[in-house]
Amino acid sequence: MATFLYRLGRGAFRWRWFVVLLWFAALGAAGFGALNAPAADDSGTSFMPGIEAQKAYDLIGERFPGADANGANARIVFVAPDGEKVTATDTRAVIDDFVAETDKGSQVASAVSPFAADAVSKDGSTAYTMVTYKVAAGDLTDSSTDALENAVADARAKGVTVEVGGTALATQPAAGGSAEAIGIGIAAIVLLITFGSLAAAGLPLLTAVIGVGVSMAGIIALGSTFGLSLTTGTLASMLGLAVGIDYALFVVSRYREERSRGRGPREATGLAVGTAGSAVVFAGLTVIIALAGLSVIGVPMLTKMGLCAAGAVAVGVLVALTLVPALLGMWPDAVLSRGVRKGRPRALRKQGNENNGGSRWARFVMRRPKAVLLVTVAALGALAVPAASLEMGMPGDESKPTSTTERRAYDALAEGFGAGFNGPLTIVVDAKNSDDPKGAATAVAEAIEGTNGVVSVSPPTLNPDGDTATFSAVPSTGPNDETTKDLVQTIRAERAGLEDGTGATFEVTGSTAMDIDVATALQDALVPYLIVIIALALVLLLVVFRSVLVPVKAAFGYLLSVLASLGAVVAVFQWGWGAELLGVEQTGPIMSLMPIFLVGIVFGLAMDYEVFLVARMREAYVHGDRPAQAVVSGFRHNARVVVAAAVIMIAVFSGFIGSTESMIKTVGFGLAIAVLFDAFLVRMTIVPAVLAILGDKAWWLPRWLDRALPRVDIEGAALTAAPAESQAGSARREPVRT
Repeated sequence: MATFLYRLGRGAFRWRWFVVLLWFAALGAAGFGALNAPAADDSGTSFMPGIEAQKAYDLIGERFPGADANGANARIVFVAPDGEKVTATDTRAVIDDFVAETDKGSQVASAVSPFAADAVSKDGSTAYTMVTYKVAAGDLTDSSTDALENAVADARAKGVTVEVGGTALATQPAAGGSAEAIGIGIAAIVLLITFGSLAAAGLPLLTAVIGVGVSMAGIIALGSTFGLSLTTGTLASMLGLAVGIDYALFVVSRYREERSRGRGPREATGLAVGTAGSAVVFAGLTVIIALAGLSVIGVPMLTKMGLCAAGAVAVGVLVALTLVPALLGMWPDAVLSRGVRKGRPRALRKQGNENNGGSRWARFVMRRPKAVLLVTVAALGALAVPAASLEMGMPGDESKPTSTTERRAYDALAEGFGAGFNGPLTIVVDAKNSDDPKGAATAVAEAIEGTNGVVSVSPPTLNPDGDTATFSAVPSTGPNDETTKDLVQTIRAERAGLEDGTGATFEVTGSTAMDIDVATALQDALVPYLIVIIALALVLLLVVFRSVLVPVKAAFGYLLSVLASLGAVVAVFQWGWGAELLGVEQTGPIMSLMPIFLVGIVFGLAMDYEVFLVARMREAYVHGDRPAQAVVSGFRHNARVVVAAAVIMIAVFSGFIGSTESMIKTVGFGLAIAVLFDAFLVRMTIVPAVLAILGDKAWWLPRWLDRALPRVDIEGAALTAAPAESQAGSARREPVRT
């Protein structure tokens, strides 16, 4: 591995113009494809195959010709002026005019007056109507949305408060451009402080932006083909930018170190790619495998997120191994500090083997390793406690800011009718085997109406063939209330008895039931996925470090990191601790996709720092250092870069906390806090403490296993017997060009 990457680095250095042109050609081709690609449509009908709510959706699409279970809808809520009722002559006329005007739309399936549908609150202050469309929200024409917006504006102008929920006019999440700009700005400052050179700070930023540009343009170009959403692209850009900067940072840092030892530019580039590049490959591989592994969960949306983000990480690895050395070939001396460029001895020593903050920190931890280990583990354990109270759900309009009309519509409907009206259950009765389909549907509706916790049930509606019916059941509690989840299970438990009596069966669906089923399925998958990830970490690190105990320590540290980060997410987004500081308008269950997605990403990021930091210790140990010396050597050379990389990642992820999209906000916070915990508490503190306690045992490996494992040479041992040019470069210092 090290030898191949060494040659790749030297080749990219030599053919630098060709490599750079190749990357810009790739960026141009991806950009051309993105500009000419049709708009993405991620409105597929199958969100999570296999769950009951999804099966019921599919049944509706099959038995009700022309019906689209994912068709756009608009829930219009009317609130009368203070002291008045919606049944007053003037207000009623406004509402009737609104419904009549809206129903004329060519894409509108139905718009029923609230007075005809008995959709007026008991106190007469509030009414609502559902405007349903024949097509999905992404397929609505501008004329359809404009007509609805104009009707709403006209009704408001006449003194009636009108708020709009549903998908037809859903507020789109803010684009992530500002978040990326903030992250890049902070990264530039950190890199400048770390390297003391504008060129060295700018090169990782430039290459990361090019990599993200290729990835994002590719995602947009393929969006219509694979149904890739805005959320998918945002997460890919988040990870692509973070790892792209970090991977380039490690290669540039090692290049500067090799130059300070007297290596020539081309030789230093080859050695940097052969050593730091090996760590980049395995670190990137762990992230890619963890993200691609999300596809086994069975959620198409999660699969798209994982694969797109994995692709962005793969591009980041390729950029670090090819474009970075090519640019080093163009400006071989610009990335060096001013002191090194001028050949000052003190500057050369500073980049060499003298003590620095990293080595001093390692010695401090190793003086009292047991005490440091105990305190750090106890702190992370305390932070992980809230994770035991994790509740998963799919926050909807109630989690949006009060400045949005969707949130105001949600609040008005809950106040006028009860919280359950924001999450009605849809019951699909399959009466194909019943002698009296209509009677069977009516019997099912009556039985469900008598269930405790059900406020009301609408009359069943039969399909044209008369063998399937649908109706709505309104719970007494809100969509994310635990009582509503229990109600869904209670209704489903009644199925066997009703099937025996009517010859018909039924399924429960609707957005609320869908969210409950998805949350349950993902919560059940979380622990098995975590086990698989930990097992994967053990295998990969066993191959990389050729040690039994180092992978066990790494997996234990990862487990602490992910549980502590989940605990912090629960404390903020579910319990509300400090929620106002992050702009969280409404606390509640954690979005179902987030915990399992976080588990996969944190695994990859945790292994990044493990590989970067411990690989340098392994390199020192293989080259003759004692265990304690190897730990100090690893920290002396890589601690500053790991800290810089962690700060950059935290900055990039934190920038996404400002998003109005709940998923992005939660993931941004979770990843930022996870990097903080993993980099500073686990890798920078627990790692040296454990290695100090283990000593030589840390690198023990049974002989039979040593023979069985493939040798990847991540520490670059093969490069010690490098070509003659390498030896010559070590013996005499090449002059530095200015």
